Amino acid sequence: MQELTTVELRPEAGEGLADSNSFSPPVVVTRSTRTQSATPMRHRLPAAASHLLRAGMRMLGEEADHGRLLLFSPVFLGAGSAVWFLAASDFPLIASLLCLLALTVAVLIASRRAAVRATLLALSLVACGMVTAQFESRRASTVILDSAVTTTVTGRVERREGDGRGRWRYILAVTGTEAPQVKRRPERITAIARGADAAFEIGDLITGRARLTPPAGPALPELNDFSFSAYFDGIGANGFFYGAPTKVDAQAAPQAARSTAEALLEGLYRLRSGIGDRIRSILPGDTGAFAAALVTDERRAISDATTEALRQSGLAHIIAISGLNMALSAGIFFVGFRMLLSLFPGIVEAYPTKKIAAAGALIAVTAYFLISGFAVSAERAFIMMAIMLIAVFFDRPSISLRNVALSALVIIVISPSEVLGPSFQMSFAATLALVSGYQLWKDRRVRENAFLKLPIIRPFVTIAGFFGGVFLTSLIGGFSTALFSIEHFHRLTAYGLPANLATMPIISFIVMPAGLLAMLLMPFGLDVLPWKVVGFGLDLVIAVAKTVSGWDGNIDVGRLPAWYFAVAVAGFLLLTLLRTRLRHVGTSIIAVSTLILLLLPVPRPPDLVISEDGSLVAIVEAAAMASNRERPPDFIFDQWQRALVLPRHDPPKMLDGPALPTQGEDRRVRLSRDQQNEARTAMRSAAAGGDANRFSCVKKAWCTSRLGNGQVVTVIDNAAYLGPACDAADIVVTSVRFRFNSCRSGATLFTGETLRRTGSIELRFTDAGLEVATAFDALSRPWMRHRAYDWRSNSFTESGLANVSDSGE
Repeated sequence: MQELTTVELRPEAGEGLADSNSFSPPVVVTRSTRTQSATPMRHRLPAAASHLLRAGMRMLGEEADHGRLLLFSPVFLGAGSAVWFLAASDFPLIASLLCLLALTVAVLIASRRAAVRATLLALSLVACGMVTAQFESRRASTVILDSAVTTTVTGRVERREGDGRGRWRYILAVTGTEAPQVKRRPERITAIARGADAAFEIGDLITGRARLTPPAGPALPELNDFSFSAYFDGIGANGFFYGAPTKVDAQAAPQAARSTAEALLEGLYRLRSGIGDRIRSILPGDTGAFAAALVTDERRAISDATTEALRQSGLAHIIAISGLNMALSAGIFFVGFRMLLSLFPGIVEAYPTKKIAAAGALIAVTAYFLISGFAVSAERAFIMMAIMLIAVFFDRPSISLRNVALSALVIIVISPSEVLGPSFQMSFAATLALVSGYQLWKDRRVRENAFLKLPIIRPFVTIAGFFGGVFLTSLIGGFSTALFSIEHFHRLTAYGLPANLATMPIISFIVMPAGLLAMLLMPFGLDVLPWKVVGFGLDLVIAVAKTVSGWDGNIDVGRLPAWYFAVAVAGFLLLTLLRTRLRHVGTSIIAVSTLILLLLPVPRPPDLVISEDGSLVAIVEAAAMASNRERPPDFIFDQWQRALVLPRHDPPKMLDGPALPTQGEDRRVRLSRDQQNEARTAMRSAAAGGDANRFSCVKKAWCTSRLGNGQVVTVIDNAAYLGPACDAADIVVTSVRFRFNSCRSGATLFTGETLRRTGSIELRFTDAGLEVATAFDALSRPWMRHRAYDWRSNSFTESGLANVSDSGE
């Protein structure tokens, strides 16, 4: 309580204030009142909340007035597609269509309240995304090979790509298989051939003995499922030829395509392949392969060492035909063509040279896209650049978030499955952040500085502005894609910023201008010198990449919880798509979710991991993984090491011992009773006498290890050792596809057949028993159904294993 003193002026009774002589002195009146600081907290909190709510509604209205809410349309459309793809089972198409129809009608007849209409529109976009995803899945209808097989394949070459080491990767339209004939034959496969004198031409019909395998599933639960992308790419199997394939008819010309569209597409691939061959003939080695990748997106010819150096230094984005390449090519052509037109005053006075230059740049970018291989990053960049250049025709702003949203809408409608891919997510994340940052920079308040306008200072200002722009671009691009890099690749590049600062001037001023000139001169055979200039620039880029990668700046992060990625992406979208202070809600979401992630206890890693085919098993320790292979396959083991943040590998201890010939399927060499006893004794002795948590192996026979908790795990390569393994171990793993799924001894058994249905597995030993995490819980989605196919009955079965088995002991 405080006293408030006031002064009141009162006239004398019966007299007015106009008479100054009769004015009496002021009367002091003291009142008792409460100050604002003493207002009870329970009264102030609702007032503050009300004030924040009113401010939020005001800013939300401002966002709507500026059309920012429309920028979220691809977000809701993409969210609907993601929900459909990540669901455990398909939604009925009729129900999805009816839901979409009902929401569309509701939007049309909704009240004038903006909030209601916006909510209904968002829900209708989500439903539309689900429907488009379902239609794309039905449109693909890719037949995926059910299991690995060695067969004679005959197919027509649709595409080809060399790797610089005498090997060629072909995409074949399969016309037949024999010895054995595959019942459920994929329509299109990729196969690697080596040893051929010359590459086959597109359209050639070739045949050869090949080993085919289905596209790989997740290396661990919650990791990337490669069969998902293969399904929507139309690839049903991957493999390699034993020896060099041969042309079916050596004298026959390449077969014609089945339709005009396929003929045009194959013509583009022939042109693309010819351009790549021409570049590599001028620039040998990694330099030529790098230059060809910048033009045609053929990356396989780049050596593994250079590719890894580019990846570790944060420069791998240069190889991918994305926004950087498209923007530089369009910008160089636009500026150069406009400068050329400016040399003719008559043309400048009579015609809009800016729009003419934009039209020329649009043609150049379209040609670039057509020979680039149609990757999603190139598709996104092309649509974005096309919209920007078309905006010039109508005197509209070129760089805007609306253009980004429109290109995202086009890609999601055409290919909804790309929403879950790293290329789509990272390219749009970088573009959103850069365009949003550009608009904030453009709207900033600028103070005039006469000193900076001095003629002697201007060159330094220009140079500083360029490098400042490169710095900010690299910084924003690196931060905006960091979350997605961790989610998909489980690592961060610490020195990407200095590497990009060193290479961007080379790419911008040497590589891309000379490359554009070389492409323009190539039809006339005058492109050798420009390509040499390109090669000089790329040699510098490779040198920077190898230097920076030697600094060992990779940071392995491991798997993120699914909730964190979803929440952080939502915060990122709010931060980049909003213009008022509401965008800081996104900043808060990212900060709070990251803090929670850091404070929460780290999830317990698995104790044992098993690949989806059962051939690779690893014991997980605190600092390393011990596998059953001296040289584990890089494709799987590298993913394990990054996801579990365990770079060290402990190879097995090799033992002397007899190994029987490996038999396929369920056929087994029968061991005598003495051989069984000898194998059982050897396994028990190796487990007891070997190092804990490290495998002891007999080559091409079995591997066994005693775990830290006393459990024994045994991996068998030869089916003949199943009986002794079941007796000597608690957990048995084999790649052989038995028709049963348990041991008589009670040991836990994982076979090639059970793993085919579950995918890769993580095992954890808990007080409640053995905890098993599988990559697949059900096989109802189209890209998983091949795992439920039984070639014996030529049907799909959810359960084809016997409940009680005879292990053949």
